[in-house]
Amino acid sequence: MKLMIAGLGSIGRRHLRNLLALGERDILLYRTHHSTLPDEELAPFPVETDLDAALAHQPDAVIVSNPTALHLDVAIPAARAGCHLLLEKPISDRMDNRVNTLNEIVAEKELQVLVGYQFRFHPVLTQIKALLQTGELGKPLSVRAHWGEYLPGWHPWEDYRQGYAARKDLGGGVVNTLCHPLDYLRWLFGEVDSLTAMTGQVSQLDLDVEDVAEILLNFNNGMIGSGHLDYFQRPPAHWLEINAENGHIRWENATAEARVYSAQDKAWQTLSPPDGFDRNQLFMEETRHFLALVRGEEPSRCSLSDGIRSLQMTEAVHNSASSGTHFIFSS
Repeated sequence: MKLMIAGLGSIGRRHLRNLLALGERDILLYRTHHSTLPDEELAPFPVETDLDAALAHQPDAVIVSNPTALHLDVAIPAARAGCHLLLEKPISDRMDNRVNTLNEIVAEKELQVLVGYQFRFHPVLTQIKALLQTGELGKPLSVRAHWGEYLPGWHPWEDYRQGYAARKDLGGGVVNTLCHPLDYLRWLFGEVDSLTAMTGQVSQLDLDVEDVAEILLNFNNGMIGSGHLDYFQRPPAHWLEINAENGHIRWENATAEARVYSAQDKAWQTLSPPDGFDRNQLFMEETRHFLALVRGEEPSRCSLSDGIRSLQMTEAVHNSASSGTHFIFSS
């Protein structure tokens, strides 16, 4: 399989290392040389700086890991060239006609697409999903997701103000960059039919994008949910709380574990990941799945349709916050 990686920042480098760990060697790099990381690990691989020249190598699949606002600049030509796609999240910085164009090309050419929401591969979130489906805790009633990080601490090797997460022109902002909960809440509980949001730039960080968001969610199944995202929390925290008719679940990303309370048994149990679990295993499993997807062995665990729906949600957050109104999704 010939693979191309477009964008060699930290996530592109991670995909490269994981492909190598899985035995892939026929890898082409398409890059603009804007990465702030050293180039030593890239030296063994052919590089193109022109997209048409890169696609002329006829890769079977393309990993799109450049800045958010530039995703479709690569994904659409790659799809037209018949390439399957691992498209990093969110699929773009906004909904526009180019999203529809990509969707039409993918359908016409019967391409496989995986959107890079790696928390769908988290072993404990997967256990939580299975537990909810058993009905042992009764009907889920409410959910709260919280993710706070200190942006200058993410990439200590670079000026945080120059990274895509801090720049409006590259599709940054806390809503786009930390949009994973909007995806995994849909994955766990089904579609959201409306939301209300407030966003702001409230810290002393030097940004031209929002650094905090509070989001209220109404799910189709009647659940009420909420989410908090920020760029300034120290120490960082990422957790999920679920209240059900007969129990409670609290997942902590820092430990990768969840605590589950059964009201019937009046007891707690712990859901744990496999021994030796670390964060990269989410990406490794995502990469393994993508290779299987391209080979036709598995259906996509996060399809382009999922990516579009999540993008509709991030855009709805921005629209609700700017207009001060409740946003209702069309059916």
